[in-house]
Amino acid sequence: MKCGMTHTWSKWGQHIPLTIVEIQDCQVTHVRTGDKDGITAMELGAGWQKRKRLNVSQIRHFESKSLPLKRYLRQFKVTEDALLPVGTSITASHYVPGQYVDVQGVTKGHGFQGVMKRWGFAGGPASHGVSLAHRTPGSMGGAAGSRYATRVFPGKKMPGRMGGKRQTMLSLMIYKIDRRHNLLYLKGTVPGVKGGFIRINDTKNLSKSWMHPKAALPSPPPFPTFLPQDHVDGMEDVVFAPEPEVDPLYLSNA
Repeated sequence: MKCGMTHTWSKWGQHIPLTIVEIQDCQVTHVRTGDKDGITAMELGAGWQKRKRLNVSQIRHFESKSLPLKRYLRQFKVTEDALLPVGTSITASHYVPGQYVDVQGVTKGHGFQGVMKRWGFAGGPASHGVSLAHRTPGSMGGAAGSRYATRVFPGKKMPGRMGGKRQTMLSLMIYKIDRRHNLLYLKGTVPGVKGGFIRINDTKNLSKSWMHPKAALPSPPPFPTFLPQDHVDGMEDVVFAPEPEVDPLYLSNA
């Protein structure tokens, strides 16, 4: 769940925006195997839900496995050696500070908006004879005569519903982990409103791609996950990602 945003400063004086994400009671609710279901995946449930807001089949799905009622269910494809038993909790310790993840959420809804806010159009002149046409989109692309296409082409940027769509942010670094409060601090922004649920996937190692210039994992995450019995005395509750040894601003100017 997206809790909000904050910021911090690195030792080199670089401003770092951070998004706080809480992992709310995330557990494995179902396991799918290739022999039985034709796919190897795990179903995770998170959040808390009232009994009256679920139907009978959903309630039986949780009660048959002796699990509390969940608000959201999502399926993740994994390999056979990464399958976990039903009831296993996924906490903030599943991740490693410094690794990169892909975050998916639903953007904020802005309602029906014009082209200036929705697409960044400049609009019409503010004076010099312009009357009641200051924020209009202008020409729709028509032409004189039948020689040219006298119609509006598909995909034309026009007024309409803005926001409320699924969006994925690629290669966000986990800057900080708070194991005690089950929080993740992601470097950058995350789509959605405060209190909205998001989906986090381990990003793929696409460091050779121009779309993922920084997606290579500096350290492998716990595999298949961090289990409660793996906890040892002396583990720090708050862990930060390693700071670069050289000033990033110096490297960008060099």
